[in-house]
Amino acid sequence: MVSESAAKGSEQAAGNSDVGDAARDDAKDTGRKGLSGKTKRNLLIAAILIAIGGGLWFMRYETYGQYFQETNDAQIDVDMVAIAPKVSGYVSEVLVEDNQNVAKDAPLVRIDASDYDARAAQARAQIAQAQASVENARAGIAEQQAAVAQARAQLAAARAKARHDAGEVDRYAPLVASGAERRETLDQLKLAATQSAEQVRQLEAALTAQQRRIATLETQVAQARAQGEGAKAQLEAADVDLKATLIRAPIAGRIGDRTVRTGQFVQAGTRLMSVVPLDKLYVTANFKETQLALMRPGQPARISVDALEGTEINGRVASVSPGTGAQFSLLPPENATGNFTKIVQRVPVRIAIEAPASARKLLVPGLSVTVTVDTRSAEGELDEIEEASEEAGEEAESSAEAKTRGTR
Repeated sequence: MVSESAAKGSEQAAGNSDVGDAARDDAKDTGRKGLSGKTKRNLLIAAILIAIGGGLWFMRYETYGQYFQETNDAQIDVDMVAIAPKVSGYVSEVLVEDNQNVAKDAPLVRIDASDYDARAAQARAQIAQAQASVENARAGIAEQQAAVAQARAQLAAARAKARHDAGEVDRYAPLVASGAERRETLDQLKLAATQSAEQVRQLEAALTAQQRRIATLETQVAQARAQGEGAKAQLEAADVDLKATLIRAPIAGRIGDRTVRTGQFVQAGTRLMSVVPLDKLYVTANFKETQLALMRPGQPARISVDALEGTEINGRVASVSPGTGAQFSLLPPENATGNFTKIVQRVPVRIAIEAPASARKLLVPGLSVTVTVDTRSAEGELDEIEEASEEAGEEAESSAEAKTRGTR
């Protein structure tokens, strides 16, 4: 049994060896014969097609591809205006609906104005009170001026009498000394002169007091006028607040994101809705930094709108952002921290939409678009920049060599 199994194994191994030898012989025969004519023809056709395709791609790149920059990282934007009240209060009426078109200065929201009416009335009352105070003070000044005039007249008479009495004393004194007049008469004259002088002093003090009273009344007039001016300022502020209770549209557009409702209490500065000027739409296209070499304001662009099933509209480059999108983000990248990884940055480019009204009315902010910019108008600028850089470099080298020779 064992011998029979061994014999069968040896026969099977010999058969496998014969099959391997036959396969190697067929491979050698195929190598000697080479590829078939059909295979060679297919390979040749494939090579020709590849060459033609490469040539067409190169021609397209040279004539079209390198000058037409495209990005699908773009959307329609607009500078919408957020509507917020200047004053706080309860909303008494909402005058617009969602998605409603409004004209400039159209009324949007009315806030209850009763508190602001009361403030205006209070300010008017304060103005009237201040005016009355001014009139009363002016009347007092007029009375005091009359009293001052009377006091001056009395003072003048008293001074005249005092001078007369003093003169009588001077006249009688020699006579009394010579014995021509009695001393009692001189004493009476001296007493009268003293009384006249005292009356002059009293009238002078009274005149000064009257004059000071006028100054006090003039100060009261100034204070009343100041109070009146303050009340006028309060009235103007109340009128401004009163007008602000009726919120109007600052621009023409369509109402969007309306959150205000009748009866709601709103704080000053609370966002109530937005007005979207649909006639001022534009496209923000985020191009890679490697696409901006020839991009300039004024170059034509084609805008393909996804919402319009790829319909293309005309546009024009309006401006290029002064920085990448990352620079204007909330947390700009800080590459000096040691975690720098170079990635291609994107720069926002503003594209003005040049489309007819029939197309514009179908566009809204936020729609995704694909933008292609024709940069052929700046074709030769890079060569000019390169030449200018080379000239500047040569001048710098010449200047450095001259300085080196001068130091030697």
